[in-house]
Amino acid sequence: MTANATNLTLRDTILGASTIARRSVTITAGAALIALFAQISIPLSFTPVPITGQTFAVLLVGTALGATDGTASAGVYVLAGALGAPVYANHAHGWDVIRSPSGGYLLGFIIAATVTGSLAQQGWDRKLSTSIGAMLSGNVVIYLIGIPWLAQQLGISISKALELGLYPFVAGDILKTYLAAGALPAAWRLAQRQNARE
Repeated sequence: MTANATNLTLRDTILGASTIARRSVTITAGAALIALFAQISIPLSFTPVPITGQTFAVLLVGTALGATDGTASAGVYVLAGALGAPVYANHAHGWDVIRSPSGGYLLGFIIAATVTGSLAQQGWDRKLSTSIGAMLSGNVVIYLIGIPWLAQQLGISISKALELGLYPFVAGDILKTYLAAGALPAAWRLAQRQNARE
């Protein structure tokens, strides 16, 4: 595989050469996908952080669109919600959500999309083993931003923030990581078969 071919995103492979219109549509579609998965939300009584499908969608969007457009897509999602679109978990919206204890996770989505998109452009999304590494890297980024934010907003220690904002979510995140990581190589194989037929 040439370096140029490795830098292609899944979106480029499926849809062909990127145009401004095509990129705009897929960036918007990625933000809509994150918003849709945000509504898969389970509140927990002991923490202000709900279980949601957002992480799964952010990781998929970042890897499928690449660093620049994946970041833009996550950014559009976060900004749309901050400006009043009811796209956050349970249709929440507004700057108050960003300033809330769980707001750091939302900001972490943007950087996670950058990281997973960059790794995907290096070919990490082509095989299950490296795809898992890309997804785990994205998850780590979300927690590196979300947990200190949670601690600061609640005025608690990092160890207490880990109890409220990490430990309850590990099992679900492992499941989401494997689902997203498994979907990408399969999508690549389908796209490459389709391209070979054309």
